[in-house]
Amino acid sequence: MDQNSLLSVIVLGIIEGLTEFLPVSSTGHLILASEILGFKGPAESTFKIVVQLGAILAVLVVYFQRFWNAGLGALQGRRRDIAFARNILLAVVPAMVIGVFAYDGIKALLESPMVVAVALIVGGIAILIIERLAPPARIMEIESLSWLNALTIGLVQCLAMVPGVSRSGATIMGSLLMGVERKTAAEFTFFLAAPTMVAATAYDLYKSWDQLNFDDFTAIAIGFVVAFLTALLVVKSLVAVVGRYGFAPFAWYRIVLGSVAAILLLAT
Repeated sequence: MDQNSLLSVIVLGIIEGLTEFLPVSSTGHLILASEILGFKGPAESTFKIVVQLGAILAVLVVYFQRFWNAGLGALQGRRRDIAFARNILLAVVPAMVIGVFAYDGIKALLESPMVVAVALIVGGIAILIIERLAPPARIMEIESLSWLNALTIGLVQCLAMVPGVSRSGATIMGSLLMGVERKTAAEFTFFLAAPTMVAATAYDLYKSWDQLNFDDFTAIAIGFVVAFLTALLVVKSLVAVVGRYGFAPFAWYRIVLGSVAAILLLAT
């Protein structure tokens, strides 16, 4: 791997770590940044999927005690912990099923910067509308979600298979529409990300393994570690920012970024 490629991988890892838990689409940012940096190759789309798991593992570290206690509690039959585990698992199922059947189409979309630009704009407008129309919060903790709430949020998360939509954004907005409190909605999308991206990463590596060489694996490993370390530094503070300022600032950021990207892409 040459010096330019190494720098590109590090920059992309930092971008992933900073954007994974914001409703701005980390995948969209990776696609646009890859276009600017000229990061191309057989492993490009696999890199964009696997590097997200690096950022998401930061959640497992930061919230390890919560996961551990919930797991033990569920095994011991505690109702609250069973409800927590049930809701996470139910919300993961739609993405796993649809992801398998739509795999080739999803990989193709990862090559389209214009799809990202349009999705950023449309998603930003949707966030502004949902912030105004969302009902008053009545669900204050993940354990209080019904099984139908959890499954519906999981279905909404599948919209993020279109790059630029944002997995966290889709999940959070779907949660708000069901009356979930902002901070709880943000935490639910964090917890939901772990099993979702573990499954997506494992499946993509299984499908792409024969096409990857040593340099590809090196790039993926470096991006993975950089994304993990970056996310580890910011994940807690992001929850506080969302709880204090809401999602409108991110919506306007999406609209501006998407508009600039669309103009530049049309001009080239």
